This record gives sequence, structure tokens and C-alpha cells, in this order.
Amino acid sequence: MSPPGRSLVLGTAGHIDHGKTALVRALTGVDTDRLAEEKQRGITIELGFARYEPRDGFAFGVVDVPGHEGFVKTMVAGATGMDVVLLVVAADEGVMPQTREHLAIVRLLGIAEMVVAVTKADLVEDDWLELVHEDVAALLAGTLYQDAEVVPTSVTTGAGLAALSQALVRCGSRTRRRAADDLFRLPVDRVFAVEGAGTVATGTLWSGSLRRGSVVCILPGGGDARVRALQVHGEQVEVAVAGQRTAVALTGAAVRRGMIARGNVLASDPSWRPTMMLTVELSCLPGTGWRVEAGQRVRVHLGTVEAMARVALFDADEIAPGVAAFAQLRLERQVVARCGDRFVARSYSPVTTIAGGVVLEPVPPKRKRLSDGDRVALAGLARGGPQAVAGAAALAGWWGVDERDLGVLAGWRSGPMGDPDPDPDPDPRSTAWAWDGVLVAPEIVADGESRIETAAGDYHRRHSLEEGAPLDVLRKTLPLRSRPKLADGLVARLAAAGRLVVEGRTARLPGFKAALSPDEAALAERLTAILAKAGLQGPTTAELAAQASDHPRVAAVLEFLAAKGRARLLGDSYWIATETLARAAARVARELGGREGLGPADFREVLPVTRKHLIPVLAHFDATGVTVREAAGRRVVATPPEDRNSPPVQPSGGSG
Repeated sequence: MSPPGRSLVLGTAGHIDHGKTALVRALTGVDTDRLAEEKQRGITIELGFARYEPRDGFAFGVVDVPGHEGFVKTMVAGATGMDVVLLVVAADEGVMPQTREHLAIVRLLGIAEMVVAVTKADLVEDDWLELVHEDVAALLAGTLYQDAEVVPTSVTTGAGLAALSQALVRCGSRTRRRAADDLFRLPVDRVFAVEGAGTVATGTLWSGSLRRGSVVCILPGGGDARVRALQVHGEQVEVAVAGQRTAVALTGAAVRRGMIARGNVLASDPSWRPTMMLTVELSCLPGTGWRVEAGQRVRVHLGTVEAMARVALFDADEIAPGVAAFAQLRLERQVVARCGDRFVARSYSPVTTIAGGVVLEPVPPKRKRLSDGDRVALAGLARGGPQAVAGAAALAGWWGVDERDLGVLAGWRSGPMGDPDPDPDPDPRSTAWAWDGVLVAPEIVADGESRIETAAGDYHRRHSLEEGAPLDVLRKTLPLRSRPKLADGLVARLAAAGRLVVEGRTARLPGFKAALSPDEAALAERLTAILAKAGLQGPTTAELAAQASDHPRVAAVLEFLAAKGRARLLGDSYWIATETLARAAARVARELGGREGLGPADFREVLPVTRKHLIPVLAHFDATGVTVREAAGRRVVATPPEDRNSPPVQPSGGSG
């Protein structure tokens, strides 16, 4: 049983003059041929619409399409968005050329459900009717519709109409309900003016929902418009939902300038982006004799738009009948697409349906060839669900995919599909690493982590005396085409896994400790002895290097001693042993503690050093709280705070 309030789109298909419009009128009471030319010529030219409610809580929006070969473009526009196809075959003629082409079109569009109505059954004998049934069975053999119900009908006698209605309900009950909380999109198939309402655009609401008063964007390039009113089959509504035939009264500058027509799309999410190129899986129809060649110009029907395009093939010069291949369509006008959208391709001349397929990359880069990884990713996009998310992330490479764009780039639907017994897809993040709202492919994550770990190890080998590698150094190991903060996310991931230790602005591999080589250890002792002897008359780095016979590792060993708290660089000039500074601070506190308004000369009585050395020492005391600089001079703290960067100092004598 279908859930209450089910709204589906039922579309007709079939050869001209096989009774599609008459059958719709018999079922709904509505004559969908509204144009004077249609009534005069006796054929359907434009799309016709009606509401059909075979039972309470189950409503079809009926789209009646032209059957004439000259109006296949209009037929395709009407077929997009169908949930159920009503294939009409006249009993007195059987399967005809447009029957076959319409069947090919609905197959290419991926419409899952079909019921066949054999019309004009009252005009033929039972034996002939049986032959028509066999003809239909042969037509559908090997297709998705081979088990479709075939119902003989007559609009003249009413025979079979009740059985057809029941078959349509059974068929409709098997369709998947569209998600109302999906991204909103409505391809426009008609635009007209209504007195008092202004410009009205109609179409099948493909996905999501639309509320009166909302602001929508007319794509491509039409600007914004406000929804003034909504109708579903002539009834005013506050909200229209996916699967409903919807009329939208629009207002706004873009509408007043006439920037809306069949082929436009109404959308509301910024993820929808017009494109001049599509990466697709293109299938060439079997049994037509047509091949799709590289560079061939074709008519692409997507949604309600027809766009000319050139076919770019990756591997071969052509696609043979019955074969599918990845390709790019280089379009001559912008379209709006989503991963998973179905399209139809027709030849330029003579015009006939030759191929179709599914959109994989709705906004792709221009590709000339595919790597093995690209093929795997595109195959994932073709499968849909989490595999499509993984494919989109893989194709995005180091840049990753913004989770907000998954609806368009991977066809990901955020809400439940609403099946009677739903089997929801797992979280898309199970197929890729989610970081800061971005999904990154597992292979990119593994590569990035490896790069960072390798860079950290290399840095440790080159700078064995530093406690860790600066994070800025690790960030630069990733390609420039990555997001600016991707490295930070990978560092955090490595740290959480215990594969990296982050301390402040540096990171190190677990187990790494800065250590001196025997040669460096000897140099450290030599430098320490020089500093101890120099006292507060600290030497510069260059002077220390000269005294250490210009050893190439002097600067590195000094940094190591500073990190270990054994030496201190004052300003950017003089190195002084930490113990020397600690003893000097203790002497200043002991002899000058509590005194105020002191100048450099007062300190030189306690610390007999030259002025060029005294000034950096006093600046160090100011920074560490031994002294406080005031307008009248320095004040000495009676008990100076401990310098946390210095090791405990044992009492010792000497002048320091």
C-alpha cells in the first residue's frame, strides 16, 4: 500500500495518433490539448497536464507528451521527472517507430516503472490483439520493463480503464518517494503570463520543497526572484514538495526583464552552479546503427533544456552501439546539473535518439585523459550513495569536497528516501575523512600523513639538537593546491593517533629527543666553559665561534644549550650562562632590594660590567621581574621571582 498523501508524476509515451491524449481525458476528464493549433491539427504539440487521483491519498500529476517525431524535444522535456511511464500502443497499428524512440528515451532517463496501455482494443479482433501483445512483449524483452503490466483499453466503450487504474496504482506504489528535505530544484518546462499573477513558471519539482515567499535563483544567469504564489494542479498551496507538478508565480527584476524560459532551473542552494562542461558515462543505443564519435556534435537533453555539445572521448575514437564509456560533453550553452542526472543525446542531423547516460561530474575540470584512479572515482560516482561521495572526494584531490556541496557533486540526499522499508545509506564520511567541513579521500589522507611524518624525520636528522620541527615547515610539505589548513588537520589526526607529538608550535616523532653527538657534546662543554669564564661580559655568537675554532655547529649547539636552560641570548647579541644570570639577580636583590629610582650607574656598583653589557642584562631583569622600570628609574623587587626558564642555582661564590 502506498503511504497517504503520495504525489507522483505519470507521463505518457508512444507513437503519434495512438490515443495518448484521449486516454488521459478518459482517466481524468481533462483535455490536455489546450492550443487551438492542437485541436485544429488533431495532434499534441505542447506538453499537457492533468491531475489523476485513482484513489484517496494517491495522486498522479499527468504529463501528456507529443507523439510526433518532430516534437521529441518537447517529449524529452516532459519525460524528465516522471515516476511512472504510461506507454501507449494502439491495437490497430502495434509498435511503431516513435514507440521505439520514446521507449529508448525513458530507458535512458532511468524511469523505473512502466504500465503499457493497448488502446483502441475495440477496433480489432482478439487474434490481432494477441499479436499486438506479443509485439509489445518483444519490444520490452531484456529491458527493465519486461514484466510491465499490459492492459487492453478502449476510451469508446470504457473497457479496461478500471484495470488500467489499478495497474497504475500498483506500479506507483513501487516507486521511491522523493525526499522533501533534499536540495530544491525545479526545471522549467513552461512560462506564461497570468493576469493578476504575473509570470508563471511550471515544471515537475524534481527534489526538495518550495514555500510561498521564498527567494529562488533562476539558473543559468537569470538572477533572483521571489515566489509570489504556488499552485499544485490548480490549487493554491503554501508548500510544494518533490514529485508534484508545480506552478510558481514569480516576481522580481529578472522576471520583469523576461530572463526565464523553458530550460531554466529554479533553485535556492548556492551549490547549484551553471556549467559549460559535463563528465558523463555515455551509452550508445544498440540497434540503431549509430556510433558516437570523438568530436561529434550532438543535441543534449538534460532536464528541460536542449544544448548542443561536442563529445570528447578519453580512450577511443568512437563508442560502438550498446557500449558505454566515460566522456566529456563540451556544451555550447550553460546547463545546471547534478551527479546522477540522466540525459538523452540525439544526433545533429538527421535528428534521432542515439545515446544517453548519467552525469558524473556536474562542474568538472577539462580532462584529456583519465588515470586509473580517475576511472575508479568516476565508477563510484556512477554507483551513487557513499561510493559517489568517495569518488567526488578522490577527484577533488588535495582540495577535498566541501560537505555542503555533496548534494550536487555526489548526488547525496541529506534526508531519508521514505521507502516503506528504508535501507538508509551510511554516513558519507565513512568513505572519506571529514575535517573542518571538508571531505578528503583516504589516499590523500595517507599521502599527506606520510609526507608530514617524513618531513618531521628529515628535520630531526638535519636539526638533531632542536626539540621538534616547526609546524610551518611541516605545512609546506603539502602541495600548494591543498586547502591552507589541511596540514593542521592532518597534524592533529597524527597526534590523536600517537604518531606525532605536538608541543606548542613544533611537532616531533614519538621517541625523538634532541641529543648531542659526541663531537657536539665536546663543543657544548667548550662553549659552557667559555661562558662561565666570561661571566656577564657575554660574547657574541661570532666571538664564540672564533674561540671554538669556527666549528660549524656552534650556532646549533648554542640553541640547544638555550633550550636546555643552560645559556641565554640577551637581546640579539650576547650569550651568558644561565647560572651567571641567576647569581647576578640574587646579588641585585640582596644588595639593592626595595630601592627605587635607580639608574645604570647604581647597578654597576653591584655588577661591575661595561655599559654595553649592562643594558641587555637590565633589560633581561625587567623582563623576568627582578626589576621594574618606572618613570623615575628602576625599582628592585626585594625577592625576585624565579626565572622559570632557568634551572635551580646552587649557592656559590665568585663575582659572576
